[in-house]
Amino acid sequence: MAVDLLLKGGTVVTEGGPVQADVAVSGGVIVGLTAAGEGPSARRTVDVTGLHVLPGVIDTHAHHREPGYTHKEDIITGTSAAAAGGVTVSCAMPNVYPPPNTAKVLRDMFALYEQKSVIDYNINAASSNLEELPALAEMGILSFKIFMVVDTGRDYPHMPGIGVHDHGKLFKMFQGIQKTGLPLMIHPHDQALMTVIEEDYWARGEKDFRAYAKAYSSYDGVIWDSAVSTLLQLQRASGVHLHILHLQTRRCVEMIRAARAEGRAVTSEVNPWTLWLGNDCANIERLASYALSYYVEPHHYQAVWNALLDGTSDMIATDHAPHTHAEKAPGRENGWKAHTGTPSVQEYVSLLMTDVNDGKLSLKKAVELLSENPAKVFKLYPKKGAIRIGADADFAIIDMNAELVLNDERVISKCGWTPYAGRKVKGLPLHTIVRGKFVFEDGKVVGEPGGGVKATPLTAEQAARLTAAAVSV
Repeated sequence: MAVDLLLKGGTVVTEGGPVQADVAVSGGVIVGLTAAGEGPSARRTVDVTGLHVLPGVIDTHAHHREPGYTHKEDIITGTSAAAAGGVTVSCAMPNVYPPPNTAKVLRDMFALYEQKSVIDYNINAASSNLEELPALAEMGILSFKIFMVVDTGRDYPHMPGIGVHDHGKLFKMFQGIQKTGLPLMIHPHDQALMTVIEEDYWARGEKDFRAYAKAYSSYDGVIWDSAVSTLLQLQRASGVHLHILHLQTRRCVEMIRAARAEGRAVTSEVNPWTLWLGNDCANIERLASYALSYYVEPHHYQAVWNALLDGTSDMIATDHAPHTHAEKAPGRENGWKAHTGTPSVQEYVSLLMTDVNDGKLSLKKAVELLSENPAKVFKLYPKKGAIRIGADADFAIIDMNAELVLNDERVISKCGWTPYAGRKVKGLPLHTIVRGKFVFEDGKVVGEPGGGVKATPLTAEQAARLTAAAVSV
């Protein structure tokens, strides 16, 4: 009997590493992995000779801006840009309006994704409403999210109602979320220290983008180190699975490494702006607030990169954060007036593939950071995150030799710009496949809004059953 789809002749990047193989798909799942040229007959055969077949990329940290801020981005444009970047699962953050901190709001938000998402999806719920935690946890979310920051000088993206920096309130959240068994994502920030630091800059009349970059990296990253130190103590006391966002200092790496050595439930992620944008003063000088997120000094960048390579940090997630030109442009004169964050979901796989081509890491390691580890940390594995018989047929098919100078004209995100414009990359997604269906093909988004489904965490029993049934090459 013919299978639905055969990917023929490619280099398939499995958990064991790259192999030459044919991949057979039926019913949206992988049903066969054979030696190249030995695949079964298929209703559709796609010759991917000379290309690399990666497991679909899982981005657990994206700001799609819907509902409430759709002038910046929306679910259709955000997930379309993700599809063009090789992403097959995109997980939304809760700084939208209304924020998903009640079961009703979250249910309504999931309904929007069911109607509009081009790829598979989930939502990281806001944890600011303690009474709602059990109901939210029962809705199949990946994790909870809290910001330790409250913006000063602007009202977004860290608006009132989702930011908590009181340690007592944080500890109550840790305790409540630990009972659900779900991870807690936290944007670390020491608000009290930052208030003193930024007020010192303002008193000196320093408010431009340079002052903003320097303020947030002041005293060798003290606001990040202090926050992560506190979070790790609260994790030790509560036992919650703590997932630290925006890893960007050497000392934070050291603290996380020590916690993991003790066997504690601590994971972390690194974002593209740490690796390829905010780690270079020249980028910030040229782009001003269009390059910020945050400034990461070179010695911190190296420590974070090493943490990715040695397994101290688990994954690269985009923190895709689109804003309009009107919201970014004021930052040249006053960095605190610009909405912080940068878009990256369409480019980050190519940026990492460029590093692979340059010999900075192996392709196997890149796949671990992009797909396998996110799936394992957030309990989507083995259904997603790896090319195995029985797993969802999610693929990012990459031409590792294709080169491109990134530009604004190709940007699918509604914001219409990329801070990586002018950057030459080598290694481009040509096709993206979600559960056996092309959503990005030959450089064009072909997936339809509403084609995605919720990527729900697996129970231990479900994961064990799939692991027993699945076969890896």
